Amino acid sequence: MPSFFKRILIASAALLACTAPHFVQAQSAYPDRPITLVVPFAAGGPTDVVARMIAIPMGKSLGQGVLVENTVGAGGTIAANKVAKSAPNGYTIFIHHMGMATAPALYKKLSFDPLNDFEYIGQVVDVPMTLLARKDFPATNFAELLAYVKINKEKVSLANAGLGAVSHLCGLLFQSQIGVELNTIPYKGTGPAMNDLLGGQVDLLCDQTTQTVPMIKEGRIKVYGVTTLNRLSALPNVPTLDEQGLKGFEVKVWHGMYAAKGTPKPILDKINAALRVAMQDPSVKQRLADLSCDIAPLDKITPAGLKTHLEAEIAKWTPVIKKAGIYAD
Repeated sequence: MPSFFKRILIASAALLACTAPHFVQAQSAYPDRPITLVVPFAAGGPTDVVARMIAIPMGKSLGQGVLVENTVGAGGTIAANKVAKSAPNGYTIFIHHMGMATAPALYKKLSFDPLNDFEYIGQVVDVPMTLLARKDFPATNFAELLAYVKINKEKVSLANAGLGAVSHLCGLLFQSQIGVELNTIPYKGTGPAMNDLLGGQVDLLCDQTTQTVPMIKEGRIKVYGVTTLNRLSALPNVPTLDEQGLKGFEVKVWHGMYAAKGTPKPILDKINAALRVAMQDPSVKQRLADLSCDIAPLDKITPAGLKTHLEAEIAKWTPVIKKAGIYAD
């Protein structure tokens, strides 16, 4: 072999020998600084509540703080794009709900691919929803609500967290099943929407139990039903919408955790292990149970479990959204 090529091979081998240990050491040292957990909705909203609930035990497990950052707008797509374009080093991770599955059908020009632009960490939790009204809304029960909105549909406002948000889809399903089109008002997250419901600026809202159970128990808002097929342990006296005549009405909000595509597997494994520890933390389990939230089974708190679920949810929601004819620019 010519000496020129020998020198190249020797230099290449030396370079690999020097860099490979540093690469392994960098991964084994992870994390050596705080981690950012990006939430695609406003502070105080349901996804934000879940994120802040698990951030502390995850941080304890990882040995570094997990800092929640709210990046709002466009139904969560701004935050998703931010994480997809972030450095794949495990210092920026992402929690999002079923909006990851509805975005491909909702947005004509999506700046990221939910299936291919992320690494999967695992499912987190399933959250039921509630159909609510401002405290002084005239209807005192679900039957009165139906009668009232049919007569006053032009005047009744139905808030949501933005185009394609779960509250929007829940509201669409409600309007479809009762055969009435209401005046819908989009917000940048359910946190601001809830603030206006509490302040009496809007009439109705579908929202997740992570935010609504305490307010319902305190009598700050009215509740007409839950969106599960069975009653919730946290709200045993609140009937399901299904049992009140909206047969088959079921909306549960699943959440998953992601990282940027290309994040090394050893780092993903550490984040996944911290997530699994957090979901088994006694205080987290109790708080979620108090809000009638279901922690994902351990076999779903995995990259494969989340990927399989996301694929199935995209297949489920795409025809529903296309049939409804709702799109965002």
